[in-house]
Amino acid sequence: MNLHEYQGKEILASFGVRIQRGIVAGNAKDAVAAAKQLTEETGTGWHVIKAQIHAGGRGKGGGVKLAKNLQEVEQIADTIIGMDLVTPQTSKEGKRVHQVLVAEDVYYPGDSEPSEFYMSVLLDRSKGRNMIMYSTEGGMDIEEVAEKTPHLIFHEEVDPSIGLMPFQARRIAFNLGLSGNAFKEMVKFVTALYKAYESSDSSLFEINPVLKTSDDKILAVDAKVTLDDNALYRHKNYAEMRDLREEDPIEVEAKEAGLNFVNLDGNVGCMVNGAGLAMATMDLIKMAGGEPANFLDVGGTADARRVETAFRIILKDPNVKAILVNIFGGIVRCDRVAQGIVDAYKNMGDAIQVPIIVRLQGTNAEIAKELIDNSGLAVHSAIEFQEAADKVQEVLK
Repeated sequence: MNLHEYQGKEILASFGVRIQRGIVAGNAKDAVAAAKQLTEETGTGWHVIKAQIHAGGRGKGGGVKLAKNLQEVEQIADTIIGMDLVTPQTSKEGKRVHQVLVAEDVYYPGDSEPSEFYMSVLLDRSKGRNMIMYSTEGGMDIEEVAEKTPHLIFHEEVDPSIGLMPFQARRIAFNLGLSGNAFKEMVKFVTALYKAYESSDSSLFEINPVLKTSDDKILAVDAKVTLDDNALYRHKNYAEMRDLREEDPIEVEAKEAGLNFVNLDGNVGCMVNGAGLAMATMDLIKMAGGEPANFLDVGGTADARRVETAFRIILKDPNVKAILVNIFGGIVRCDRVAQGIVDAYKNMGDAIQVPIIVRLQGTNAEIAKELIDNSGLAVHSAIEFQEAADKVQEVLK
């Protein structure tokens, strides 16, 4: 589950991570009120207005602006709220901005020059360890740094059975070229950041930039946070942070129906039971000359109601030219699945305007094929993988 910047910062602050303080606002009037409150609380004279969407690169798209007075706060907030913000991480249509974060200015003058760093905490699946990735080259173009100067990106592996050791936090501060109070501040920052990542059951914490201020404070100017959905039952307060406006409405509907669904860009809809079989089915579709339009795992049950719901969700995509149902009957019998498909097809009537290929393998597969073949419906049955691929290829011609 992705979070907005202001939500990620709330989690960071709760674990003692210093952050750029801010107040979220849903309209220009509230943004001005937030700016006044921030000035009273922090003394900041300028304010940064940040679009709150689930995508990076907001600055490049015009979603992050500096306001030097309250009039500019109102003007900028009014411009950003309601806009369709296009960034390198959104579609060409962009994402609609519903709220902004009015934040304090932390690039104030002082005894030294501010410095920006990059830092993230994530799981290295190949090694089964958490990893802190960091660089001296923080800012908007970290992707370019990774591509052109990978030697400027450092990694610190953390053994999950031991946790982050003090010497590791010190090594990170040393590699970032810090000394004196900034060094000590960075050690505290890294330690608190890792604790926030681990304790919140997150799969990603990305801070870009981490700022060394002109008076040697270390703080998070941004926060990109992804929580592990499987652990949300332990964090009811985090689950309430979900912003459904930022998610694909079809995926939201599928989740509410108990279906594992991911929308893709292809032309063949998939309905499968089991993640491994779903991946194999997507390969099958590509071998047949098509492109998968989705990942949809109906799980261990496939009765008429569940199958009908899955069909309706798949058919919301206008690019779908065919649907491939690929079910292995282990826990669930193939004949019951076949009957569910027939019943769902009849219930939907003219709503199904694309050919459907059904491959059922496992318990009672032959009986299931007979049910499909004798239904009188425009459903193509198959038992072998290659047979299903050939039928997909045939209907796409």
